[in-house]
Amino acid sequence: MANSAQARKRALQNQKRRLHNTSLRSRLRTYVRHVLRAVRNGDQEQARTALRSAESIIDRTAGKGIVHRNVAARTKSRLSARVKAMVQTVAY
Repeated sequence: MANSAQARKRALQNQKRRLHNTSLRSRLRTYVRHVLRAVRNGDQEQARTALRSAESIIDRTAGKGIVHRNVAARTKSRLSARVKAMVQTVAY
């Protein structure tokens, strides 16, 4: 446990940050799930809308350092590929 006042304060700050970061990471995963659910259900319009929302959340989360920017880019790429593939298979 922290011995000095400075270390106690830092421990509290770290705990608050960890809870906040956890909620942001959870929100990110929720938005990704919304896109995947829309793709699985075959709803093109909902998938596109969910993808736009998810991309915004992914970028914001990466900007805050919650996830690495490469992880964010990879996630966005994979989601958009799934939505695009769904649109192409339905179009033909």
